[in-house]
Amino acid sequence: MIAFNDTMERLRSFIDKERNQKKILDRELASALSLDPQYFAVIKRRNKIPYEALAHYCHQHNLSLNWLLFAQEPQQLPKKGTQ
Repeated sequence: MIAFNDTMERLRSFIDKERNQKKILDRELASALSLDPQYFAVIKRRNKIPYEALAHYCHQHNLSLNWLLFAQEPQQLPKKGTQ
C-alpha cells in the first residue's frame, strides 16, 4: 500500500530543493498540486493519494511518478529531447 505521508514527504523534499525553503507546509503542497487546502486536509486524514494531481505535477516538473509513489530511482526523468 502506498502511504500518503511517505509520498508527501518525498514531494516536500523535492519542493524544498526547488525553492530552497526549509519548511514546506501542507497548504503549500496543496497549492503545488492545484488542490484546495481543505480538500488536501480531508484526503490527508483519509490517507487518500491524489493520483491525478500528482501525475500532472510530475509531468510539469519532469519528476518520476515512480520515485514519488514508490521511492524508485531515478528521481527526475531526462529532459525531453535528451537521452
